[in-house]
Amino acid sequence: MICSVKQSLSTPLAVSDLFRSKPSLPKQRLLSLPAIPALNAPRSSLSASRRPLYISAVQGLGFGGKLVETRPRKVKFECQAYEADGSENIPVVSDEQAKSDAARKLKIGIYFVIWWSLNVVFNIYNKKVLNAFPYPWLTSTLSLAAGSSMMLISWATRMVEAPKTDIDFWKALAPVAVAHTIGHVAATVSMSKVAVSFTHIIKSGEPAFSVLVSRFILGEAFPASVYLSLVPIIGGCALAAVTELNFNMIGFMGAMISNLAFVFRNIFSKKGMKGKSVGGMNYYACLSMLSLLLLTPFAIAVEGPKAWAAGWDAAISSIGPHFVWWVAAQSVFYHLYNQVSYMSLNEISPLTFSIGNTMKRISVIVSSIIIFHTPVQPINALGAAIAILGTFLYSQLEHNMIWKQKVTVYIMGPCGPRNPTVILPQL
Repeated sequence: MICSVKQSLSTPLAVSDLFRSKPSLPKQRLLSLPAIPALNAPRSSLSASRRPLYISAVQGLGFGGKLVETRPRKVKFECQAYEADGSENIPVVSDEQAKSDAARKLKIGIYFVIWWSLNVVFNIYNKKVLNAFPYPWLTSTLSLAAGSSMMLISWATRMVEAPKTDIDFWKALAPVAVAHTIGHVAATVSMSKVAVSFTHIIKSGEPAFSVLVSRFILGEAFPASVYLSLVPIIGGCALAAVTELNFNMIGFMGAMISNLAFVFRNIFSKKGMKGKSVGGMNYYACLSMLSLLLLTPFAIAVEGPKAWAAGWDAAISSIGPHFVWWVAAQSVFYHLYNQVSYMSLNEISPLTFSIGNTMKRISVIVSSIIIFHTPVQPINALGAAIAILGTFLYSQLEHNMIWKQKVTVYIMGPCGPRNPTVILPQL
């Protein structure tokens, strides 16, 4: 980390030159602050890369204890973090730390493999069910019902500790559940009308909806690089849609509505769930149960038991008993893959999760094309590749935006405020 001191229009000086080489300044007490680690360093190695920054004692800095006061002056520190060039000596990582890091990486890797595998299996069985039983509202309801039942049994048998919730938790969860329900049903409707690969190509455009909603509804501003990253996302999705051989407007609109709903789900979740101490597994379980309560009456009103009974008999007649297994598999695997993804969020950074989600879509698209023998034109594949590449670039830019915030510390003497202002980047 490089820190410079600006006073009036003088030339910036290094902190070490100011506080270690100037005998005129007091050194009665030194304060040790951890340096900001290298930007691209993995979280597991942060403890090994911390180097102390010593700043001379200044009154009102707020670190506790009685500090020696300097003569009245105003000094402004501007600290900017950048990736280390490796020229400094880094402490050697202990064997225990190395083993812990290796175990954590292995755990994350297992999460990713399970997450992608379960998602691929769900999409395959979900499409098989929808091809034989074109009732997406009931199919969506069964997915939520299976997950809710599994978690209720887990809580009853104490295999999983039940969450401690209150009325405020459920009030905050309600808008999240509404958005989740709409997004889930819309995606299922889309897959009932078009190929799985096409639905996921359109759903890769979710970052574009996120930026547009944040900009025009929430009033958030983004740098030009973020807006530019939307060009390949929107262009790739448009190219894939235009060249889709089996294009269907309902399927296309279902995927688009799903994108918009999941963006609002994320916004409501961030705003309403702050301070709520519920783990990833139980959080998604509560979300599934509330979504199930919201979806069931609408599913009955839109499709109805008579249509379900007739469709079920037709599916059993054409597919046989295997159809029951297909329905059970798609319902169970839907909950499992979502549960693992929420559990992964507790172990990895949002950037890693975004990259993993992008790679998940690639695995689903490729596997569905192979299994269902979906015809793909070269120009259609190019559009899909451009859209996914744009999504990857967006995730990188979104993460880097966090580190462009400046760390500013104002230290005032008796002539100014006693308490400094400290602005730190959020990790």
